[in-house]
Order: sequence, then C-alpha cells, then structure tokens
Amino acid sequence: MSSAPSSATSTAAPAVPADPADLPRRAIDTIRTLAIDAVQAAESGHPGMPMGCAPMAYLLYREFLRHDPARPDWPGRDRFVLSAGHGSMLLYASLHLSGYARPTLDDLRAFRQLGSVTAGHPEQDLLPGVETTTGPLGQGFATGVGMAIAAERMAAELGAVDADAAALAAQHVYAIVSDGDLMEGVASEAASLAGHLRLGRLVYLYDDNRITIDGTTDLAFSEDVLARFDAYGWHTQRVTDGNDLDALRAAITAAQADGRPSLIAVRTTIGYGSPKKAGTSASHGAPLGADEVAATKAALGWPHDEPFTVPDDVRAHLDVRTDGAARSAAWDAQLAAFTSANGAAAADLARRLTGVALPAGWRDALPVLPGSKATRVHSGSVIAALAPALPDLFGGSADLAASNNTDIADGGDFSADDRLGRNLRFGIREHAMAAAANGMALYGGFVPYIATFMVFTDYLRPALRLAALMHQRVVYVMTHDSIGLGEDGPTHQPVEHLAALRAMPNVEVIRPADGSETALAWRLAVERQGPTVIALTRQGIPDLAEVSGAPVPDDAVEHGAWVVRDPEGGATPEVVLIGTGSEVGVCLAAADELARDGVDVRVVSMPSPTRFRAADAAVREAVLPSAVGARVAVEAGVAQGWEGIVGAHGEVVAMTGFGASAPASELFAHFGFSAGNVARVARRVMDRAR
Repeated sequence: MSSAPSSATSTAAPAVPADPADLPRRAIDTIRTLAIDAVQAAESGHPGMPMGCAPMAYLLYREFLRHDPARPDWPGRDRFVLSAGHGSMLLYASLHLSGYARPTLDDLRAFRQLGSVTAGHPEQDLLPGVETTTGPLGQGFATGVGMAIAAERMAAELGAVDADAAALAAQHVYAIVSDGDLMEGVASEAASLAGHLRLGRLVYLYDDNRITIDGTTDLAFSEDVLARFDAYGWHTQRVTDGNDLDALRAAITAAQADGRPSLIAVRTTIGYGSPKKAGTSASHGAPLGADEVAATKAALGWPHDEPFTVPDDVRAHLDVRTDGAARSAAWDAQLAAFTSANGAAAADLARRLTGVALPAGWRDALPVLPGSKATRVHSGSVIAALAPALPDLFGGSADLAASNNTDIADGGDFSADDRLGRNLRFGIREHAMAAAANGMALYGGFVPYIATFMVFTDYLRPALRLAALMHQRVVYVMTHDSIGLGEDGPTHQPVEHLAALRAMPNVEVIRPADGSETALAWRLAVERQGPTVIALTRQGIPDLAEVSGAPVPDDAVEHGAWVVRDPEGGATPEVVLIGTGSEVGVCLAAADELARDGVDVRVVSMPSPTRFRAADAAVREAVLPSAVGARVAVEAGVAQGWEGIVGAHGEVVAMTGFGASAPASELFAHFGFSAGNVARVARRVMDRAR
C-alpha cells in the first residue's frame, strides 16, 4: 500500500463497509463528502457540482490522467482544467487523494479562508496541480484550447527532429465544463477555433446537470448543445448516467482515439445523495446545512459524524504516486536519449520543455530601428528579427495581421494540416485568442504574442486579467493606439483604454515613441513574467534620435522614462513636457516653439508611467526634478493617472470625450495635440507655478 502524504492525516473509518468490490463507490463518496464537509466548514461554497461530478474526477485522476503528484510541473503530464471553477473542492479533493503534498486535510479544512491554498475558485499560483486559474466561466474552456495548440506545436517541433520524440508531447487536455461555461461567448469562440484546427487532444466532459443558480437551465438555455458542437467539428457523445463508470470509461477512451476535439455530455445530478437538495439549485451555491449533511451521509451509507473522513483503503486506492513516478522517470529517460542523440536542436527543445531560461544571446537579435515610421511597423521588424533567434516566439492576430504587422515571414500558418506553422490565425475571436494565449503560456516552452487594435482590449480584458493574476508571460501587440488611427472614427479610437489597462495590477503597458523604444519594449515583454501590452501607432512618428540628437538609453523602458531634450547650455528647465508614443513628437515641436521665445524646456519620453512611479527615487528625481513644478503631460487618451506625475501646478493635455472620423493630422489639431496648444498650456502652467 502506498503511504499517505506526510502532511496529511486520515480519520479512520472502520464503520464504512470494507468490501473491495465496493471500493470505487466509496472512493467516489469520499470525494463527495470531502466537498460537503469543506463547504460546510467554510459556511460558503458550491457543494452540488462536486457531488454530481465525483465519478468523472475519480476516473480521470485514477485511470486516465498521466500525472506525477511528486512532480506537479512534470512537462510530460496531461493537463486537467476545472473550467467550472466554482466546484473547486472537486479538484482539491482529487489532488489530495491522488497523493499531492498539498492540499493536506488541514488545507481542505481551511477551504476559502484567508491565507489558504484552497481558494474559492482554483488559483494556479497558489497550489501546484492547479493548471490554470478559473473563475469567470468559459475561461478554462478557452485556456485549455491554448494548451492543446501548444502541445500540438511542441509535438510537431520534436517530431521534426526525431519522429519518436513527438511522444514527449503526447499530452491530452481534459476538462470538466458546465452549462455556464457553454453559455459564455468565449467558450463558443474557442470551440469554433478548436474544431477548425482539429485539436484532437481535447477531451471535455460536460456536467449536464440542468441546474444554474437561478433555477433550471431551461429558463435561458434550450439549445441542443451536442448539435452545436457537431457543427463546430467536434466529436460528441452522451452518457446518460453520470454514475455509470463503465459508460464514462468507454466514452473517454473513444474520445482519446478520435482525431477531433471531443465533448462528452454527462447527465449528472447536482447535489447527488442529498435527500432534499439533490437536483435543485439549492445545492449549487450554498452549504447543505448541518442536518442535510447528516442526512446526505446517511443516504450515501456514510454514517460517520466525524467530518473529513478518508478511509485508509480508499486513500491507498486513489494514491497514484508510484505509477506517476514511473511515468515521469520514463519520460525523463526518453528526453535524455533524445537530447543525447540529436545535438543542438534537441538541446534547445529540451530547454523549452523543461522551462529553462530564454536562449543565450537572444538579445543580440534585437534590431536597431531608425527612421520615422509607425511603431506598429517597427514592432513587425522586431518580430522578424527575433523569430530566428527565439524559437519560443509563437503567436498571431485576430484577423488583423497585416495591420498589426505580426506575421513571421516564411513562418507558415499553424493549421490542422501544418502543426509547424509559426503564425496563428485566430480569426475574429479576440476573447478566445487571449484565453488561448494564457493556455499556451501555461503549457510552457513558448512566448505567446497576440494582436488586435487597441480599442478591442475591451473584448479580451477578462483573459488579460487572468494572465496578470497568474503572472503569465503573454505579449499583447495592440496597434492603432489613439485618435491617430484617423478615419475609422470613435468606435475604433481608444480613449480610456491606456488608463484602464494601467490600472490593472501586474500589467505592464508600454507606449513606445520610436523604433528604439519599441525594441526595448519587446525586450522587457519577453523577459518579464507577466502580461505586457505594447501600444503602437498606426501613423508614422519621428525618430527621437534624429529629431533630438539624443540616443535612446538602454534603460529607457526599464525605468519608464528618460530625458529626450534639455535646454541648451545646461540651463535649469523652466517647464517639463512629458509625452508618450506619438505625443513625444508633439512635445518636441512645442519645445521648439517655446525655445524661440527664450523658454528653457525639458522634454521627457515616458513610455511607462507605471514603471516610472516604481523606479528609484534618484531616477525619478533625475528625470522630473522636484524643483521644477511646471509640468505638462501630453497623451491622446484620458487624463486619469497623470495627476500625480504633473503635480499640483501641472496640467494634462488629454482627451475629454470620444474622437471623431477624420485624418489623423486634423484630429490631433482639433483635440489640442498640436505644438501651439501644448506651448500655450506650458506658458499657463509656468505662470501658475511661479
């Protein structure tokens, strides 16, 4: 018998019948009762879903998932996503009983409590074995699609070096999804993409319990789900009894063998075993209550008053550490043999598979980008230069590759017929694109980048927020970053978006002002663990070195700001003009106008106000001297966030409403982003600061 995890303690249960033939049922009921007890102890949670889905979790974690509880990050493992994250106790109980060091029984007792690893919804950064943070419904579904894309691409790269090595990336992505997941638009987007790409690694179990918080699903959901997924190109099946292990086993086996993504609709009973609440919304989002807990355990033949009971034979039955260790050791040996036999190409793939740092010397590939061009064009040049030196780079656009400048030339398109393509065609699916990018980052071995117009960050924001929560490296190439995009008008002109994105914790927003800053923005984005938004212009803007004579310093983006121009002769500035992106050029033109009137002006480029605020005090003082109170910030977005930078006497030249449809040059003049207007504001600020 395998021993229990050292940090876990069992509560013996001699009164539970010890018939070996009854062991699977008792193991399933252990999962159910752990969920019941944890929710009851927390006086908060969702017991019904784990009670109904326990047989699925039992089969997945004991028979189908390739995983090693001693190595939760083993690269060869299958991935399991609990997209119905409200049922988190199903996952926590499965991890505990499989032999993972955490969560312990004490962790289960601390469910939903401050400082616990067993949060109300699974959080990837809290607990090894949780593959992705799932909270908003549909996100897990779409994230799993990204994991499958990454696995297909990695297997193809391995197989191109050695056909046998493709087995090193032979993972399946399993998920349990709910009615709520399937109602959310992001899941529909992702399902359509997965069917188009024939992602046969996906095996999704649909908890078809017909209940939502408000009541039965037919209040708002009457479609034929399997017919919809048939139309997407998925392999579909139905299991009419969620407690029928043989039927579930056969369906999962058939799904594994099919070359299409698979959805198995499993008819379950939410709150299974509860005499009064089974099959009702009363068991969905609230504890059963002490009396109903006792009645449910009695109905399940679980007559113990002691909560968190785990019979010893059940623990031994569910502990997969021995098998997991053997699988991961065999994988390690296969990886070592592949690396030994196939030289540098194999060594680099091994680096990526095992999560080692970026390839040596990749920074040397960053290009020098002079010239007055749109920063979206400069960004395309960075991607082209990095692609050969950084094989980890993998991504694409939401049907805007030509505008976003994101294609890798001669990289080919990743498709159902070509898994080696480096360009992903996400179609017009911004929400699913961002969630899939999270899955690619979580899978490992890739630096995913995605692209669309800046205004459409509204469509992908939930997935971006999860990337920030999980500290996942995803690069967001967001072009057409202001009213400067011109004639498409206010529906496409982002105004509040920079401020909104900067408000999100752990999101870096970089708005470069020329080619050099764009290359530095990419360097930062590739190296940091977390999402980075690079906001890029549609219109051409000046090269700062050509205009000012000052080369962009290497730490310009790292520190968030730098001095582009100072008064001649080393005079102390009377006013500081601060710009980002295309508005730095406006500040330089305004400085010329002021200088003709004898005003000493400093111009600062601030590609990241967030990084500047976080920089050392000495850096901040060197760029914005506290003795100079006359400051003007210029950005073609809303003013929120700039107040603390310009100070009590300063002003922000910003948008106060939406844009308009006209050529960019006319819009900039109309809304005050002109040298003349910025100079007028600067004079007013100087008068006030005196």
